[in-house]
Amino acid sequence: MKNSYPIVLMPDKVGYIVYIPDFDINTEGDTLTEAIEMARDAIGVIGIDLEDDGEELPEPTAFSEIKVTSAADIVTLVDVDFEEYRRKNDMRTVKKNCMIPSWLNFEAEKAGINFSAILTAALKSELKIQGR
Repeated sequence: MKNSYPIVLMPDKVGYIVYIPDFDINTEGDTLTEAIEMARDAIGVIGIDLEDDGEELPEPTAFSEIKVTSAADIVTLVDVDFEEYRRKNDMRTVKKNCMIPSWLNFEAEKAGINFSAILTAALKSELKIQGR
């Protein structure tokens, strides 16, 4: 499910503090872009936790109902696709069957190669994914 939630970005000494009213949580970021990304991540984490607990996601508050405490505060919307967020952040492992030449299997087993680690590293390299 995809939805857009209002957030309040409040300038701080360094960066922004972000309040997410519908989830009653705060986060922060050093830049406006980072603050918005952190808000999206916080909503994603809390949202999938709620779903996992069998609870309903909150309905977004109407933009016009959001209150600010300072003229410098910024109210905007952050869209979150909870299904996509879950897929991207699911760290479970899955079993994959693959075929390799028998001679290569023999050499790899003799060398004590961890097939899962090698396949993971090769896929990350091929997809140009760093970290995770």
